[in-house]
Amino acid sequence: MSDIVNAGRVPLQADTGPFPWLVADIGGSNARFGWVGSAGGAVEHVRKLSVPQHAGPAEAVQSYLSDLAGTLGGSFQAPRRGAFAVASTIAGDRVTLTNSHWDFSTAGVCAALGLDDLLVMNDFEALALALPHLQPSQLRCHAAAPLPSGTLCVIGPGTGLGVAGITETAHGWVALPGEGGHATLAALDDFEAALLAQVRRRYEHVSAERLLSGIGLPLLHGAVAAVTGAPSVATLTAEEIVARGLAGQDACCRQTLDTFCALLGSFAGNVALTLGARSGVYIGGGIVPRLADLFFASPFRARFEAKGRFSSYLQQIPTALITDTLSALTGAAAAIRQRPSGR
Repeated sequence: MSDIVNAGRVPLQADTGPFPWLVADIGGSNARFGWVGSAGGAVEHVRKLSVPQHAGPAEAVQSYLSDLAGTLGGSFQAPRRGAFAVASTIAGDRVTLTNSHWDFSTAGVCAALGLDDLLVMNDFEALALALPHLQPSQLRCHAAAPLPSGTLCVIGPGTGLGVAGITETAHGWVALPGEGGHATLAALDDFEAALLAQVRRRYEHVSAERLLSGIGLPLLHGAVAAVTGAPSVATLTAEEIVARGLAGQDACCRQTLDTFCALLGSFAGNVALTLGARSGVYIGGGIVPRLADLFFASPFRARFEAKGRFSSYLQQIPTALITDTLSALTGAAAAIRQRPSGR
């Protein structure tokens, strides 16, 4: 069964056909599919499907299209062009998702679905392409809102940790995809150094994703418990850690969430400095929106700015939380707009 999601209607700029377009945002746990039916249209008919419950993207799309055909009836037409934003590096035809079992050929999926053209990109490249189009209703800002100009970046703790940038040029917006989530995580103080030392007992390399993600939150919780001497508890899932921390049921879970936000702030400041993202830093992904007010009361912003001689540089950079989890679909549609038909 597919889960119907209220996507809203995010208007797109003038487009070129052929239509309809199929867009997707594919993570380690869920895949979201959407539809652009005509020039100047919006991403519509968004549905969320479980990645583990489908053998691959072609099978998931076929399930989505079968449901959509039932919804649209006689007005349904097979999609002509597509863009998939996937949680993986993209290098050549073969795509292997980092945190799921999906492994597919772009050409093979394109042929299986009868598309004229299929573009596959990193999911955070797509999210970066969406940044200039985000509306105030899709954001929650720490203070000033980011500016849709210059250079922007997005960091997203979800199943993994995505990082990307986008910069404005004379020819339009150009995304800067990368794998920043696998950069080495740094400690600011003795407590964080002890946490990283604890994690290094198990992993030689402690990347940002190793702790700042859904797969990493239980590891961070275990390290916090070990370093602070908290009572031993059964291994908790990321969802349980968030729920217990927000409810005030567990001091170790609450300290884990505070530490998560502090480490994320330091890491986000590093990305802003590296890319020169002076117009704004966005936080995406599925974890931070669940934290709600705790995130805005957390050490995130103070740690974002805590860069010594460059603190004043960071103080001028706006930070915002993306509250619309479907924004990457807008970015996928933007990628089709930028790509001549048939390429």
